Amino acid sequence: GQRDEEEAHHSLETFTFYLSEPLSKERVEAFSDGVYAIVATLLILDICEDNVPDSREVEEKFHGSLLEALSEYGPNYLAYFGSFVTIGLLWFVHHSLFLYVRKATRLMGLLNILSLAFIGGLPLAYQLTSEFAEKSHNEIEAIQVSCVTTFFASIFQLAMWTTALLHERETLHPFARYGGKEHAFMFAKLALYPCVSLGAFFLTCLLSEFSTAIFHLMQIVIPFAFLALRIFVRISLTVIKSVMSLSRRKVVLLEEEEACLSPTEMLS
Repeated sequence: GQRDEEEAHHSLETFTFYLSEPLSKERVEAFSDGVYAIVATLLILDICEDNVPDSREVEEKFHGSLLEALSEYGPNYLAYFGSFVTIGLLWFVHHSLFLYVRKATRLMGLLNILSLAFIGGLPLAYQLTSEFAEKSHNEIEAIQVSCVTTFFASIFQLAMWTTALLHERETLHPFARYGGKEHAFMFAKLALYPCVSLGAFFLTCLLSEFSTAIFHLMQIVIPFAFLALRIFVRISLTVIKSVMSLSRRKVVLLEEEEACLSPTEMLS
């Protein structure tokens, strides 16, 4: 009986899945880059297949004007470029995250796979947003699906960084740890897409007539937000540090004044 218990205990140890065990960082990055590259390629293949007019259509319908023929597919091209920019910026955030990751764990690998699963759904979201008629009920739902897909793709990236913070001495570079020089900027960069996509989803629910404009505005504003993000974070940190330094100076001055007072004055 004792031997059976030892064998059972040994088998349990063999098949136990520890989420904090290390995982090859290079394999995670290589797999992720491959998925991002394939997803970006699928977008342009969809454009070439369905949204390019043939020569006969250009001659008969648009009197030989290629620009007029292409302008009819303008919303499709806008949806393509918006989806491509979204994929590119999510890859940029993923790249920035793994610049500061020194050791990946199995839990981080699992969260990364979940993020890539929704990244792979972005071509489907592109097809949905460019397929239905403008301001129709189906288009509104397609835009909401795109917002939800972007939200989950980015929230799992934020979850990876949060997981790394739990064991930051082992997994993160000192610059990205709590209190490091890049900590606040990394948090703002990883939280930008979840916040904006979630906000766009609720706005499309409340203002359904302007859902298309809200969605395209989100796709246009986010790249500029990434450019202005570091400046905003630097200014915010400078203001916070100056306020904290002023409060500390006031505390020091009060302590010095109390030290100069006599015992009778302090009692009074």
